[in-house]
Amino acid sequence: MTNTLHRFGPAESFRDDYVVFAIASKGRNDEGALDKLRGFLELAVRFNPVNLGDAIHGGALRPSKEMNPAAHWKRDAAPDFEAVIRGLDAPTTVAAVFDNRVAAEDFVTALKDADLGLSINISTSIDGAEQCCFAAGIQRHSVGYSLGFEGDTSKLPDANVMLLSTMCGHGMVSHGLAKKMIDWVKEGRRTPEQAAGCLTRFCSCGVFNPSRAARVLRQAARGEPQ
Repeated sequence: MTNTLHRFGPAESFRDDYVVFAIASKGRNDEGALDKLRGFLELAVRFNPVNLGDAIHGGALRPSKEMNPAAHWKRDAAPDFEAVIRGLDAPTTVAAVFDNRVAAEDFVTALKDADLGLSINISTSIDGAEQCCFAAGIQRHSVGYSLGFEGDTSKLPDANVMLLSTMCGHGMVSHGLAKKMIDWVKEGRRTPEQAAGCLTRFCSCGVFNPSRAARVLRQAARGEPQ
């Protein structure tokens, strides 16, 4: 089970969104887990992820208390993967996010060969996850589905806002901020990449996908279907 199940959108919208998690089970396989989790992240870097993160400290793009709003758009927007790896100081859930299936498949294959002894979860479309397992020559253990949104959905934001805000499963990317970023890209005030980087910093566990976000922002600004 993962809160990334609630990422909004049809299966096709996850063509550039693959989240691979690792976690140890307390009292079962958590002995030496910190080094194994760090090894997971180090291995992921070899396959060019777009984000890395741990559930305690966050992702490769993070907010800063030392900067004022005027400086925000001029700051370095390059993801700091080494900071994530160095900052891992306790067993937790770690994740690597990829924007293409080949990289995700290669990473899952490498994880199989590494045999870290950790639970591995792949979050994407069902077909995408199946393809990753097939490439690695393994059978998936189980599958989790999100049933979507039930009841009176008339007050939900529009689809583009939902596509962006639900990429943070902890709800740290607000609907209002997502809508503002769409508007700013439409108005030419920010590029899709700048707006995506801003949204990414609010995700507290590092599973937000800036590549998918930039695509959603770009297509929303042009009025194109996702």
